[in-house]
Amino acid sequence: MDEKGPIQGFSGPLNERGVSEGMPLPALDETAKPIVTRDLVTRGLELVPIPAVHVMLNAGQFDLFAMNRAYRLAGFGVVAERSRMITELGDRIRTFLGSEQTRSDFDWVLGDETDRRHYRVTIARSDPKFRERCTISFIDLTSQVQTERSLRREMTTDSLTGLLNRDGFADLIEGIEDHASSAVLAIDLDRFGRLNSCLGSSAGDELLITVARRIKGALRARDTLARIGGDQFGILMSIDKDREEAQALAERIHRTLTTPFRLTGYEISVECSVGIAYGADESGDSAELVRHAQFAVKRAKVSGRAELYQFQDFAIARAQFGMETELRRAIDNGELRLAYQPICDLSSGRVVSFEALARWTDRDGREHSPTNFIAVAEESGLIVPLGRWAIEEAARTLVRWDAAALTPCKIRMAVNLSAIQLQRDAIAPVLQAVLDSSGLSGDRFTLELTESAIVTDPDGIADTMHALKALGTTLAMDDFGTGYSNLAYLQKLPIDILKIDRSFVTGMLADRDKVSIVRAILSLAQALGMRTTAEGVETHELAQTLAALGCTYGQGYFYARPLEADAAYAMVQSGSAPS
Repeated sequence: MDEKGPIQGFSGPLNERGVSEGMPLPALDETAKPIVTRDLVTRGLELVPIPAVHVMLNAGQFDLFAMNRAYRLAGFGVVAERSRMITELGDRIRTFLGSEQTRSDFDWVLGDETDRRHYRVTIARSDPKFRERCTISFIDLTSQVQTERSLRREMTTDSLTGLLNRDGFADLIEGIEDHASSAVLAIDLDRFGRLNSCLGSSAGDELLITVARRIKGALRARDTLARIGGDQFGILMSIDKDREEAQALAERIHRTLTTPFRLTGYEISVECSVGIAYGADESGDSAELVRHAQFAVKRAKVSGRAELYQFQDFAIARAQFGMETELRRAIDNGELRLAYQPICDLSSGRVVSFEALARWTDRDGREHSPTNFIAVAEESGLIVPLGRWAIEEAARTLVRWDAAALTPCKIRMAVNLSAIQLQRDAIAPVLQAVLDSSGLSGDRFTLELTESAIVTDPDGIADTMHALKALGTTLAMDDFGTGYSNLAYLQKLPIDILKIDRSFVTGMLADRDKVSIVRAILSLAQALGMRTTAEGVETHELAQTLAALGCTYGQGYFYARPLEADAAYAMVQSGSAPS
């Protein structure tokens, strides 16, 4: 076809600018005399502000018979045989021309990583009768795509460490083609919150950055590290041969964090808990895979080693969530009760106090283990209202007993305080309000707390203990010897009683090592002017032995299991209670 010659299918009067009124591509009678030239068609396309080209399929070959300047500058190619557009979109154009469609829109990416352009491509024709012709236009979306990607990159990157954040980590996992050969590791830094509160957030940030660098140094080149929480990291790794690779990586991470960190003049040791979930075990999405690895972290905190996710972890978590909902309702509706276990003077056998223990029977009549629902209460924060209720209910019980007694009742009540309760609640003002409303004196209460509760915030807990001591209460350290025993705490804190854990008392008569431990605790308490209570006393012989060793009080099934309030009061009235 001659460059200046007429083009079949284009006709009609020209406007004052010399452009066919029928542009683009009007439907024409095939017998009409063609009068529109290729130059005129090109001039018409110049009115289009985006790259555009007319394409015709002639005897199976493409012809680019008109194009605008924007198209030529875009570099798509002006000769059909060498055009990148025809090379990459030729099959799509053929399919369109062979169909009944009048318009097709799709995205096209042109170029490699270093010079990549993004286009929205439209293929259209004005009349289906001219099946071999179409107009193709291109909208350049490169800037928009780059802006969106930049924003997405900011949204999926942790600003502190420069690693992927939780969303970015989830996107990465979603993009994996072969989940069966991958694993996710969740790494939780132990006691990071304490360091953050003691040294400040700047030191905490510095530690996180340094930890991230160390963990990254333990990875292979194809493994990816992300920060998926405040003090939690995630790793996506590929499994080449067997699952032992994930365990080996967890061990490397443990080793690399054993070397102390030097921050703001302090030498800090960091420990971590690692949970592992394998992609081959998962049928859900990326969020579920990460969540399963985090479930495994909970068991790792208990065992002290890397743990694999097990299906029952999820079942347990769901059960705990359901228990949390029911426990909240039980607290609000007053469905809990206290049971009372006597604490006796070992030398006389008299009851000197009762330990108040929470019990819960739900609306269906199921008795829940305190071990289970107290743990749920601590994790969910419900331990605060539960703890307040326990103090108030213990006070109400003492008031009832006092009112029913013929002679003044001097029995004391021991109430447990959890670490979470000490951190989040104002215990001293709460107890003061209870004493004011009940008319009881502070010396009627013994408050028991564990060593682990003290080490969470030594200074803050010390202030709380002194405030409680000022109210006249007795303070006892529960489960002594099983936690972070520190003689400095015993010297500085106003502790009156050490409770020897039942693990040392049970079976003591047949185990010399246990006898030695109990003797050492008793000697320490005597040197510090403290009284002692042995838990787990189950036989008369054991009670006599403990008394001979110098232990002050005993508590256990030998005296009584936890009793309902009326049965406990009957024990007081039996004459065994002190006058």
